Amino acid sequence: MGVDAMKIRLRGLPSLKGPFAECDMGALPDTPQDAFQQWLDDAMAAGVQEPHAMTLSTVDADGFPDARVLILKNVDSRGWHFAIKANSPKGRQLAGNPRAALTFYWPVLGRQIRLRGTAVALSEAECADDFSTRPIGSKISAIASRQSEVLQAPEDLTRSLGEAQTFLEQHPDHVEPGWRVFAVAPEVVEFWQGATSRQHKRLSYVRAGGTGWEKQTLWP
Repeated sequence: MGVDAMKIRLRGLPSLKGPFAECDMGALPDTPQDAFQQWLDDAMAAGVQEPHAMTLSTVDADGFPDARVLILKNVDSRGWHFAIKANSPKGRQLAGNPRAALTFYWPVLGRQIRLRGTAVALSEAECADDFSTRPIGSKISAIASRQSEVLQAPEDLTRSLGEAQTFLEQHPDHVEPGWRVFAVAPEVVEFWQGATSRQHKRLSYVRAGGTGWEKQTLWP
């Protein structure tokens, strides 16, 4: 496919078709956590698949941005939580530079939420609790995987998964060393309501003095 053909093909794809429900951005709660809960409820009511899926963006040692989709584990006064292996690429990147960004996008509603701040590792007890409450398949995968390393042969993965399953059957209370839960404590959180007319609505929460938040309406 030529470049021009690709351009024509992409421009022919619909985006922000709507119609989208009217959204009063000024009526959102005083904190981004409460506003997120309200929009998450809307996404679940609208049947959005995996509304807790989010893109985690980090920066590597060479200054290149890196992004991947994870699952949100919790939201509280400390921030937005996710769980990873400390020795994974994202774990190593956060160890070198804890600044991170999270992005949620729900096309059915034409809504996006972006936040950026510092990823803070939570207590060992919380990390252990997260691992202990994971489904057995997720535990096996976490133990077996050499995340992002080159897989030389499919049987290597099969063998590693089998060994991890046997190990967990013998040690059901095992908590994987290096399992980490982080909370991104945001400095800025932006709520974006798309519009077919492209007159999008944007509201930003900016950290103001300790635990307070300042709400700012932004240009489309």
